[in-house]
Amino acid sequence: MTAYYFDKDTANSGKSACTGGCAAMWPAVKAASSRPEVDGVTGKAGTITRDDGTMQVTVNGLPVYTYSKDTAPGDVKGQGVGGIWWAVAPDGDKVSGATSGY
Repeated sequence: MTAYYFDKDTANSGKSACTGGCAAMWPAVKAASSRPEVDGVTGKAGTITRDDGTMQVTVNGLPVYTYSKDTAPGDVKGQGVGGIWWAVAPDGDKVSGATSGY
């Protein structure tokens, strides 16, 4: 599934700004260990610990999320939502510009 960055997050802060209703719409990409394996990603992968104690994957220090309206691999319905959600490129850059229209 497509992973997204949230513009309200701060790189290397160790925290996610997406909680409550935000987290229901934009679920955290969870990790089973502090050194997640992320196939096809050349950006630096890591984790943060969320308020509920679960580990969330980070890429280049930023937490990553999925979008609840993406229902199949390859969906990018979250791209550009609200002008603050952006797909994560394999190198860890933010894919900006085009919006999904959803």
